[in-house]
Amino acid sequence: MDRFVSTYTMRLDAKGRVSIPAPYRTVLGKDGTDLLHCHPSLAEPALDAGGNRLMAEIEALIARYPPYSEAREELAAALYGTTEMLRIDPEGRAVLTDSLKAHAAIADQVTFVGLGHKFRIWEPERFRAHLAEAREKVRKLRRDLGAGQENEGSTTG
Repeated sequence: MDRFVSTYTMRLDAKGRVSIPAPYRTVLGKDGTDLLHCHPSLAEPALDAGGNRLMAEIEALIARYPPYSEAREELAAALYGTTEMLRIDPEGRAVLTDSLKAHAAIADQVTFVGLGHKFRIWEPERFRAHLAEAREKVRKLRRDLGAGQENEGSTTG
């Protein structure tokens, strides 16, 4: 598998290290990196993390804007400027910096959430609340899509 999937909750140890889930380390290895690229999410009180594919996505996003444009400069600062390259030790652990932990309100536990090409690191209670909200939005979308399909199929005349 070459995608980050599933959800794992892990504890930080006394030195502030957290074990990166083994399946995630496997994906990082297949992605050709031994570093974890990690930055504060632009949309959530969480951290976005991944390997070379995450960095390629960031590069492609920034490249959509003209060189030296204000939007490009701001996006580059928000993404490149806040990305930290975390080393994964031989036991599969990485140290989350104080600035990363502060953004996500992480204290002693984290929840890793696979998002395909990247994963997100959450404070567990915040993730539970986010997931409940996301599930409700998906239920509503499903109902809305179902209602739209019923209307399309019930044409008369």
